[in-house]
Amino acid sequence: MDGPSGTGKSTVARRLADALGAAYLDTGAMYRVVTLAVLRAGVDPADASAVLRCAESTDLRIGTDPTRADVRIGDEDVAAEIRLAPVTQAVSAVSAVPRVRELLVARQRQVVSEARGRSGGIVVEGRDIGTVVVPDAELKVYLTASADARAARRSAQDAAAGRSSTVDATKADVERRDRLDSTRAASPLRPAVDAVEVDTTELDIPGVLDRLLGMVRERGLDHAVAGR
Repeated sequence: MDGPSGTGKSTVARRLADALGAAYLDTGAMYRVVTLAVLRAGVDPADASAVLRCAESTDLRIGTDPTRADVRIGDEDVAAEIRLAPVTQAVSAVSAVPRVRELLVARQRQVVSEARGRSGGIVVEGRDIGTVVVPDAELKVYLTASADARAARRSAQDAAAGRSSTVDATKADVERRDRLDSTRAASPLRPAVDAVEVDTTELDIPGVLDRLLGMVRERGLDHAVAGR
């Protein structure tokens, strides 16, 4: 499942995985962990070599249980800290470093392979899943929504989590990240040619989830997961 920030991607992906009894992987959280490590080390996010060294030395650990956010550096829980503004501001620059992407894509493919073998299914979300990470996925979905709708959702999420933000500032940041993520040279944000595009502007989370579950059932993937 791919798409820009604020489309409901993470919430829907978690709920879909939970409904199917599948594993779940948030690849964006992995880039955020590396970004946090870069910031803690005082490294310039534009210094590709230094960023790569941080990525290689960071003990990134991420769980695949859709019911809980398990994101760590070593034994330290960083699930909340990676969502703060400094990381959000720098993550596009860090994730644009080609060697960092190579490193994390290899890790992501390993997680996917292990989950497929263990539980028979996994829901993976990010920005290059259908195009790069799992190009042979049985179902590829690309979520979209208007910039206004995405900004309102992200601002509401920030408020609920106790993070200060305004809709206007959030919209500017959403559009900035869209521009950076879709124009980077390495694995730009874009739908796979065989992805099903779903516009979530007028849909709530249950509505999006119902549509995705319908796609899963149409392709017989719910039986494939449950039968393994």
